Amino acid sequence: MKERLAEMMRNMVRLTFGGAAELSVGASRFGGAPDVPADFIWPRFRTDTFEDDRVKERPLSFLAQFNCREMSAWDTEGLLPKTGLLAFFYECGSQRWGFDPTDKGCARVFWFEDLESLQLAAFPVDLPEEYRFPALGVRGSAERSWPGLEDFFFGGAWPPNAWEVYAAARTALGDPVPEFEENTSKLLGWPDLIQGNITQECELVTRGYHQGSPEDYEKVPAQLREQARRTSLEDWRLLFQLDTVSGGGFELMFGDCGRIYFFIRKEDLQARRFDRVWLTLQCG
Repeated sequence: MKERLAEMMRNMVRLTFGGAAELSVGASRFGGAPDVPADFIWPRFRTDTFEDDRVKERPLSFLAQFNCREMSAWDTEGLLPKTGLLAFFYECGSQRWGFDPTDKGCARVFWFEDLESLQLAAFPVDLPEEYRFPALGVRGSAERSWPGLEDFFFGGAWPPNAWEVYAAARTALGDPVPEFEENTSKLLGWPDLIQGNITQECELVTRGYHQGSPEDYEKVPAQLREQARRTSLEDWRLLFQLDTVSGGGFELMFGDCGRIYFFIRKEDLQARRFDRVWLTLQCG
């Protein structure tokens, strides 16, 4: 188990948000307004919200942007672009979970390759003030990332003492399981799961199958379920995990102490097709 866990280890870029943001064009930051090309069209998603039951086009909230050259210093696997800017958006009024194929478009990722062409965007006039987040600084660091218990045993047989075996393997590799769950935002690596494996869900939902319940899962053809079980863990990669962000009287939380996860197929990440990300929300 120790050897298998070591083979599954991935690099991640741990992100810490807080303090004054660098506001120069192309700088990494959480919140504020994004830096975009002059012809940028602000992404929108057709939905109702928790406060408004009208279904209409609504602007996505800007979450964060990351300078790729800066992040590449911590991306030891070389998965991210070496240049440009990655910008992340999400429709926060509805906080869609990603279980439904119609959730496509509730989250968007843009890669702006030419920093020289960027300028500070203006917020859409119909984006509520509560979804215009304060600008916060970003600090990054390279760390080892381990699959959680659900991903480690995903697709195989669980031994009766699964947790003890997993925890012992982590300890033997010099990274014991934390005693308390940490608030962790990151680029790349393995997701910190709250409700179980995400990759199979990404594969099935993007093929058009609703995945909100065990009954939905059983409606998927058995052959496709088995294929996704065997291949999705390798095919789908975490791009960005965002945990609760807080500070100075501000707090952004997803569901009940949840997280959002931007996943992308490995082949799409390599080809820089960031328009093909899929978002999942998990919470307690």
